[in-house]
Amino acid sequence: MNLKVETRKSKRRVGCPEEAAFLDLLRTTDMLSRGLVRILKTVDVSATQYNVLRILRGSPSGLPCGEIGNRMITRDPDVTRLLDRLEKRGLISRCRETEDRRTVMARITPDGLKLLARLDEPVQATHRQQLGHLGTKRLRALTELLAVSRSQVL
Repeated sequence: MNLKVETRKSKRRVGCPEEAAFLDLLRTTDMLSRGLVRILKTVDVSATQYNVLRILRGSPSGLPCGEIGNRMITRDPDVTRLLDRLEKRGLISRCRETEDRRTVMARITPDGLKLLARLDEPVQATHRQQLGHLGTKRLRALTELLAVSRSQVL
């Protein structure tokens, strides 16, 4: 069974509904990400760096570097270099634990918190502009469907 998927540029044949959904998710992610990237460029932060700062804001006592990698939305194979850049800008700090010297803890700094505070409203406004028309009920349904989809990924 071939499904027709219409795009602005052309009509494409997609082999199955799963493939159609996958391609639509990729297109939608790309389109939605552009709004966030536009905001983050104003403060010279990448989407991955923003993700790390949000993770650390949610854990004020800090997290081991490996745990940050586990919590990231998109996997970055070089978390250490990512943290190096954030530390160089004074947005995070790192230190070795006294009990287990192998563990390096990362914490968000006051400057990192200030940067996130400046970004909170513009980011939320962009999300509202991009997705607010769906309404609360549809957004919850979409969130649930995406969570179910992720739970089945090996």
